[in-house]
Parts: sequence; structure tokens; C-alpha cells
Amino acid sequence: MTKRACWNTPAIRDQLIRSRMDESIPQVTEPPTSGNPAARRDALQELAALFLRLGTIAMGGPAAHIAMMEDEVVRRRRWMTHERFLDMLGVCNLIPGPNSTEMAIHIGQLRAGFAGLIVAGACFIFPAAAIVLIIAWAYVRFGTMPQAVGLLYGVKPVIIAVVLQALWGLGRTAIKSRLLAAIAIIGLAASMLDVNDMIVLLGGGIVMLAIRAFEDPSSARATIAAIPTVATRASGVKGAALAATVAAVPFSLVTLFLFFLKVGAVLFGSGYVLLAFIRTDLVDRLRWLTEAQLLDAVAVGQVTPGPVFTTATFIGYLLGGFRGAVVATLGIFIPSFFFVSISGPLIPHLRRSALAGAFLDGVNVGAWALMAAVTLFLARAAIVDVTTMILAASSAFILIRYRVNSAWLVLGGGLVGLAMTRWP
Repeated sequence: MTKRACWNTPAIRDQLIRSRMDESIPQVTEPPTSGNPAARRDALQELAALFLRLGTIAMGGPAAHIAMMEDEVVRRRRWMTHERFLDMLGVCNLIPGPNSTEMAIHIGQLRAGFAGLIVAGACFIFPAAAIVLIIAWAYVRFGTMPQAVGLLYGVKPVIIAVVLQALWGLGRTAIKSRLLAAIAIIGLAASMLDVNDMIVLLGGGIVMLAIRAFEDPSSARATIAAIPTVATRASGVKGAALAATVAAVPFSLVTLFLFFLKVGAVLFGSGYVLLAFIRTDLVDRLRWLTEAQLLDAVAVGQVTPGPVFTTATFIGYLLGGFRGAVVATLGIFIPSFFFVSISGPLIPHLRRSALAGAFLDGVNVGAWALMAAVTLFLARAAIVDVTTMILAASSAFILIRYRVNSAWLVLGGGLVGLAMTRWP
């Protein structure tokens, strides 16, 4: 074999491509501010300002939150590449907990290490939890829910435009071949048919891993053999955690904390999955909540910005006052900080491995398909008449043509919605 032919073998060529790709990916193990206290302080202040703002105005659910983060940290601030952002999103989809909150924590860790992890996560959670706490107080005090129909009427179509912009950018990065495009289409169809999110997510990764295994069977054998074991252990942990709550117990702050800690540690999927946990345990079995209170908790999650998991704050206040709200909030979010802290440093190493990189490529496409399916479902509920159609189309045009900060469009959409419902 000639020297040129040797360098042109598929395995070596692929390795060179991945090496070049890795050069553009920031390394989370060494944040840009490492060794520079002044830069680290500035980075922490910037993270706090960014995520306090996002936590205050980011409405529309995890897909919209992630779209806003992508606009801020990839397009505007250029803290990372689209590739790195997608890798983070893929890892977030593989660990339990709220995806948008974990993305905020990942971004903070990449930017300013462990301190950034805490600051970004806490600042994203705090505004939403504070707003929900105020609504819970009003709910208990006056017995009615604040009405936000007009606000949501104008905000939802704008959120659709924001998510579509993010999907376009992320899709161009994630869908790098015809095979990945086929996986994306299949994943989108499966998600629309209500196939389990984890099947959609892991399916693409397993397909890509299997294909790469044919190219390098010796190094793939151990990885593939480990998958059933890991899956079995994960299922066992989840089953044990659920089984631990079979026996009814009287209300206490400790029990409340442990319940939400369990949910935060084992729950995959969206906030709607959280509501299923709450209905099964707190309504049907323990009878700490009524169906009406659960429906009101759903409404709070819809009309407030930030993580949907702050529904736990509302429920905690109903059950245990201010201390209950704090305990429930801490319980449901603590696992996210733990999972991100141990998974974040693995991302660069995963991307440098040919097998793990192929798996991440498939997972990223699966995550994109899930986001696309959520967007389609949201669009059907958000675009209900000519006004909302104009809001969505004009917002998309402004975002693509002028790259306006999406936060201003969300606020503007809310004002338009309030005006339209107040003065028809």
C-alpha cells in the first residue's frame, strides 16, 4: 500500500475529519476563564445577567427556552459552536431532569467551571420560582388564578417563530448526511405517532453506533455489549424509586422533599411527564392534592416563564407554605446539577471517540426530531386565527432578516395579545 493510499483509508480519513472538528469545540475541562480571576468574575456576572433575564421572560416550554439559549450563546455571543451546543443537548436528553435547565447549567459550566454551573442554573430557576411563588400565594389567599389568556395569545405564535429559527440552525449542523436525514424523518414521524421519547432519542444513536461498529468491530464490541447492562440498571433504579412510594404516608416536609428528589432523579421527558407523576402519587395515592389543584398547577406552568418544573414550587406552597415551596424546588432541581456536573466533562471525550461520536450524531438528530415534533404540536395550538398567523410570520421574518433579540419579540407579542383581547 502506498503512503498516499494509507492516508486515504476510510478510518484514517474519518479520524482526520473528527480531529479538525474537535479543534472548533471548546473544552469544558478548561473554561476560558480558568486561571484568570478577573475574567472569571466578569464571566459569572455575564452568566447571571443572561440567565436571570431568560428565566424571567423565556416562555413557551423547553423547546423555546433552548431556542433562546442557542440564539444568545451560539449566534450572538459565540461562546460555542453549533456542534458543541448540539452535543450538550444530546447529553441533556440522555440524563433525567428538565432539559432547558440542564442546558443552562451546561453553558455555565463551559463558561466558568463549577461556579458558572451553579450561577447559571440558579439564575435561570430563581425568577420562575419567585413568580410561581407569588401566584401560589395569591391562589391560597384569594382562591382564584391570575388570568393570562391575552398574554399567551400573543406570546405563543412568537415562540413558534423562535423555535423554527433554532430548528433551522441546529438542523443544518445536525443533519450532515443522507443517512442522518433519513433518521431525522423517521424520528419525527415516530414522535408524531406518540412513540416514547427515549426510543426516538436512542434509536438514532444506536443505528449510527451499529453502522460504525461494522467499520470497526473490535472496538465496538465492548461498547455494544455494555448497553443492555446499563439500560437494565437504569430501569432497576427507576423501578425501585417508584416502588419506594407505594405505601401512603402522612404529609411532611421530608416526604415532600424526597418525592420531588425522586422525580428529579428519574424523570425523562417534558413537564407533562412530571404531571403524570404528580397525579399518580400526590392525587390518586397520597391524596395530598385534588384534581382541581393539579389542573391549576398545569395552568401555572403554562403562563409562567422559565422551567416547567417550577410547578413543584406551586405544589410545595399549597402543601407546606413557603418552606414547602423551597423544599419542593430544591428537591426537583438538585439532581440536574449533579447529573450535569458529572456528564459535562465527558462531552469532549465522547466527541473524540469515533464510536461515541457516531452515537452522539444519532442522538442529536433524534433530539432535533423531538424538538420538531413539539414545535408542530405547539403550532397547532398557537396559530388559531389570522392575527396569530401574522404574528408568527412577521416574527420569523424579523428573526431571520434582522436577527433581533428574541426576548423583545416575546415581550412584543405579549403586548399585542393583551391589546387584542382587551380591545377586540
